[in-house]
Amino acid sequence: MSALMQKISRFLRSPQGQQLVERGRRELAKPATQQKLRGLAAKLGKRR
Repeated sequence: MSALMQKISRFLRSPQGQQLVERGRRELAKPATQQKLRGLAAKLGKRR
């Protein structure tokens, strides 16, 4: 595993990393965020 991946892995296991992951999960659960992501995916899909 590369050094960068090890640093990321350690961060995600830390309390601060766990808080960030939980915050991300809460944001992704919001319908408005899901709608924005669908729009972004559609926009990016048209570029190809």
